[in-house]
Amino acid sequence: MDPRELHPVVAGLFARGHGRSTRVAVEQEYVVAAADGSVVPIAGVRRAAAGSPAAPYLSFEPGGQLELSLPPALDPVRDLRRLTADLRRRLDGITLRPVPVDPRQDVPLQLTSPRYVAMQAHFDRIGAAGRVMMRRTASTQICLDWWPGRAGLEQWRVLNLVGPYLAARFNRSDRLATWMAVDPERTAFDDRLLYGDDPVAAYTAFAAGATAFVDGPPEHVSTLFPPVRPRGSYLEVRFLDAQEPAVVERIIGILRRLMYDDTHRRDVLRKTPCTEGMWRHEQGTVRHGSADRPA
Repeated sequence: MDPRELHPVVAGLFARGHGRSTRVAVEQEYVVAAADGSVVPIAGVRRAAAGSPAAPYLSFEPGGQLELSLPPALDPVRDLRRLTADLRRRLDGITLRPVPVDPRQDVPLQLTSPRYVAMQAHFDRIGAAGRVMMRRTASTQICLDWWPGRAGLEQWRVLNLVGPYLAARFNRSDRLATWMAVDPERTAFDDRLLYGDDPVAAYTAFAAGATAFVDGPPEHVSTLFPPVRPRGSYLEVRFLDAQEPAVVERIIGILRRLMYDDTHRRDVLRKTPCTEGMWRHEQGTVRHGSADRPA
């Protein structure tokens, strides 16, 4: 796709906030199964969850994974525990598990909108990882306020630099390696994102390098899934496996310091080297459980 058409769309993703707020939001995905392990239709989960205080925050991934996208909160993990517990009471006989990769091999595509059908067809041309990613993976995504000015550029840089170390420390599966193999031009890390002083130009080049399978620059940009995703006023951390709440709490504590403590963030930036191919190297580290990371 033409970089000149993509640039204004990408610029909107890098608009950043107007202040220095310190909010955190959690997007938690769960693998859904019936008591006997079989697949549960999305419509059945929606019916069972009707009336739950979690209902306004529910959405679903293509294989039927449930996503609980919570608004920013002072204590997002408390809200995550409370709303998940309520859902589990209502979904009697239906299990919600923060499992990074669903062990079932035959999970069907439940969401069949033109976007997902086109996405699956595109990924199928590359390899088998696309169907695993779309239908069988679950993650914990952390969203953090993105500041203007120099501090915001530091926030973008530090998450991309430290991400491989945090993934290696907290992940416990091959989910991230699967994601990065799906379509490296759109789901892996692009080293260009850490070089130079113009992240908009770097991300535009990243977007232009990905094959388009939907119409229009905004739709195309929405199909990019790098480990750290720019979302306008906040940054979305996407490199984590689905985690238990106690672990989510620990991760949030680390990310809060990296994002909102100027002194700590700059100290980490000084001490963390920028090495080409570091995300590709960390795929092997994740699988072998190494945990000697800066935080």
